[in-house]
Amino acid sequence: MGAVKGCELPEDLLYSVENNVWVRRESDGTATVGLTAYAATLAGQVVSYTPKKVGKDVKKDKSCATVESGKWVGPAKTPVGGEVTAVNEAVSANPGLINQDPYGEGWLVKIQPADWDGDTAGLKTGSEALQAFQEKMDADGFEGC
Repeated sequence: MGAVKGCELPEDLLYSVENNVWVRRESDGTATVGLTAYAATLAGQVVSYTPKKVGKDVKKDKSCATVESGKWVGPAKTPVGGEVTAVNEAVSANPGLINQDPYGEGWLVKIQPADWDGDTAGLKTGSEALQAFQEKMDADGFEGC
């Protein structure tokens, strides 16, 4: 497990650093998408989660869910395009799971990717992702998780 400024960033995930989201390819070919610990810290306590509906097509770098906290309301932008195959009912019932476990129970949506290889080509992983987040947090003046 990698970490930057106290924010956990699992090195086996793919990250869209500019959008503060991660994606993981599952064994069934779907892709699980979630917010990073950094995004969850920036937002503050998440109080509402409104995902796109199952069956809806989403485009890369466009919203797959709307997330609301006391400080912020905005889109979670998916790093891969495709069809939403599942939404996280546990997060619908308890949006705070996004803050508590962003890489586990707090995932946002599952997508059947339309172009996995094309969409993930520019994403970062491992030490490259950690370095990119370090630069982003420094530029943003972020104190830490």
